[in-house]
Amino acid sequence: MGLERFLKVLIVDDSEDDALLLVRELRKGGLRCEFERVESAVGLKSSLNRQLWDLVVTDHNMPAFGSSEALKITKAMQPETPVIVVSGAISDDVAVDSMKSGAQDYIMKDNLARLVPVVERELRESEQRSAHRAVERKAAYLANHDVLTDLINREQFKVHLGHALESAFEQGVEHALIYVDLDQFKIINDTCGHVAGDELLKQIGNVVKVILGEKDYISRMGGDEFGILLLDCTLNEATAMAGRIHEAIKQHRFLWDGQEFRVSSCIGLVQINRASSTIEELLASADMACYAAKDKGRSYIQIYDLNDQDLTQRRDQMHWASRIRQALDRDEFVLYKQAIVGLSESASHCEFLVRMKDGERIVPPGLFIPAAERFNLMTLIDRWVVNHAFAYVKRCVSKGTSLPGGLYFINLSGSSLNDETFFDFVRERKDFYGIPPHSICFEITETTAISNIETVSVFIAEIRDLGFLFALDDFGVGMSSFAYLKAIPIDVLKIDGGFVRNIVNDAMDLAIVSACNSIAHSAGLKTVAEFVEDQAIVECLRKLGVDYAQGYGIEKPRPLDD
Repeated sequence: MGLERFLKVLIVDDSEDDALLLVRELRKGGLRCEFERVESAVGLKSSLNRQLWDLVVTDHNMPAFGSSEALKITKAMQPETPVIVVSGAISDDVAVDSMKSGAQDYIMKDNLARLVPVVERELRESEQRSAHRAVERKAAYLANHDVLTDLINREQFKVHLGHALESAFEQGVEHALIYVDLDQFKIINDTCGHVAGDELLKQIGNVVKVILGEKDYISRMGGDEFGILLLDCTLNEATAMAGRIHEAIKQHRFLWDGQEFRVSSCIGLVQINRASSTIEELLASADMACYAAKDKGRSYIQIYDLNDQDLTQRRDQMHWASRIRQALDRDEFVLYKQAIVGLSESASHCEFLVRMKDGERIVPPGLFIPAAERFNLMTLIDRWVVNHAFAYVKRCVSKGTSLPGGLYFINLSGSSLNDETFFDFVRERKDFYGIPPHSICFEITETTAISNIETVSVFIAEIRDLGFLFALDDFGVGMSSFAYLKAIPIDVLKIDGGFVRNIVNDAMDLAIVSACNSIAHSAGLKTVAEFVEDQAIVECLRKLGVDYAQGYGIEKPRPLDD
C-alpha cells in the first residue's frame, strides 16, 4: 500500500531493538513512517496527549507495563486509533481478551511478515470508519442546523427553549425570547433573485450573532424570521438587546450587483419566567408580538403583554387561522344556502354561505372570516366554496331540481380578485362540471370593488364573458356609491341591509333604498334588499318596486340538503 504521507506510529516497547525491527519491517513493506517509542504508562499518555497517531503497536509483555493497560489508555484517549499487539508468546485466551479490549490484531514476533498486510488493512478500515463517522457527524450537524445560514434550526432552538423554561420554573431564572422579521426581504428576493435573498439571510444571521452573548442562541425559524433566546436576562436587558439588534440590522448595507439595499426589521419580545406556559405558546406569543410590531409600522419593537387587547385579538385570530388551515385540509367546511325571493316576479334565487364544522358545532363566519382575511386565507376558502358550489349546481341540474330561472349567488373576497390565477381556476371548474354559467352570480362588496376598481372591473368583465353574472353587495355604504355604477359592469345590485332593516320607521333609510332601487333600474340592473326581517319590510320593499328580498324574515340559512 503506497501512501503519500508519513504514517505516525507510536510503539509501546521496552526494547529499542525490537522497536527498530518493527519500523524496518514497515519500511521494507513500502510504508513510510515516522515513529516514537515509549515504555511506560506515563510516556504513553504523554505521547497520546501531544498528538494524534495513525497507529499504536504495543508489546504484549513488558516488565512493568503490558498491552492490556496500553489498550485501555489508548482507547480512552484516542478511541479511533487502531492498536496492534505484538508478542513473543501469547496464548489464545490472552489474544481473544486483547481483541475484546479493542486490539485490531495481534502478531507473533517470529512472524513479522504479517505486520505490513495487517497495518494496511487496519489503515484502510480506519479510513473507512473515519469517513463513516464524518458522514454521521455531518448528518447530526445538519439535523440541528439550518443549511442556508449555518445557524441552529427551529427544532434545536426549541430544545434550548425547553431548557430555558425548565430553569425558569425550577430556579426562577428569567430569560427572553425575541422574534425578528425582516421588512424588505421580499423586495430584495423578488428584485435580485433567490440567491441574493439567501445571501441576505446569511449576512443578517451573522450581524445578529456578533451582538449576542456566548450563552445566547439564534436560529433561523423559517423564511425571513429569526428567533433569539437570551439566557439569564431581565426584561429591561432584553429590551435593550432588542434595540441593539434592530439598530444593527438597520445599519447593515446589503450590496448586490452594484446595488445597495437597506434592511429594517420588526421585533417581538416575550419574557420567559415562572408564569410562562409551553414552548409552543412562547413561540406563538413572540410571533404575535412580531406581527403586532409590523402592524404598527416598520422598524418597531413590540413587547408581549397578556393584557394587550390588540395582542389578544391577534392571538384569537392566529388560533382561527390555524383552525382554518386544518378545516381546509380535512374538508371541514360546509355550505349553507339562503333563499332570495322575488317580490315582483315569480323567479327565486339562493345564496351560498360558508360555515365551518367544529365537531357537532357549526361555526358562523363572523368568528373565522376576519382571521382568514388577515392571514391571506380567503382565496383558499373562496376556491373551496366555488368548487363545492359548482358541484352542487351540477347535481341539481342532473336531478332536475335546479332553481327554475333562478340564480345561485357566490361571494368572492377581494384577495381572490387580486389573485392572477383565480380566474383560470373558475374557468377550469366551470368546464370540469359543465354547469350553465348563466345560473351563477358572483358577488363582491362595494368596499372591495372601490378599493381597486380597475382590477375589479377587468375581472368582472372577464367573468361575464364566460357567461356568469355579477352582483355588487352592500351597495350604498360608500360616499360615492352611485358614481361607481358606471365603472363596474354588473347585473345585480344588492342594497346594504343597514338601510333596509329600518325603512318602515326611518324616512331617510326609506329614501336611500328608494334611490338605490331607482338608479339600479335605470341602469338595467335587478335589485336585492338584504336584512329583510319581517313582513312589514317586505310590503314596503314591494311598494318601492325592489325586485328581490333576502333575510331572516324570508328564510334563515340552512344546510344544502335540507
